[in-house]
Amino acid sequence: MRHEHLRFAPNAGRSQVGAAFLTHLAGDRVEVRSAGSAPADSVNPAVVEAMKEVGIDISAEAPKVLTTQAVQSSDVVITMGCGDACPVFPGKRYLDWQLDDPAGQGVEAVRPIRDAVEQRVRGLLAELGAPASA
Repeated sequence: MRHEHLRFAPNAGRSQVGAAFLTHLAGDRVEVRSAGSAPADSVNPAVVEAMKEVGIDISAEAPKVLTTQAVQSSDVVITMGCGDACPVFPGKRYLDWQLDDPAGQGVEAVRPIRDAVEQRVRGLLAELGAPASA
C-alpha cells in the first residue's frame, strides 16, 4: 500500500479522536494530521478521558489550525461538520463524517461518538487496504 496522508478537520474533540485511532490502528502505514478551522485552546477533557478508557492517551495533544497547504498535501480529507470553512481542492478525496459534537458534554456522551469514530476509522483502513493492526 502506498503511504496515505489523511487529514481530519475540524473540532478539537472528534478530529483528535479520529487522528488518534488512525495513528493507533495503522501505525506508520499512514501519515495522520488533525486540524480545525477554529481550534480550541485545548482538547476537550471528556474526550481525553474517553480515549484513556480505550488505552489511548491524547492529553498532550494540542489543537492546530487548518491550513490550505495541509489540505493540499493530503490524499484524504475527513471533515466533521466544518461546512464552508474547510478548503476544497479538485483531486482530493473528501469524507464528511456526520457525528454529534462532544463540546460541553461529559464522558458519557462522548463514548458513543468515540466508538462511532473508531468504527469509521477501521472501515476506512480496510478500504485503503491497510486493515487495523490492533
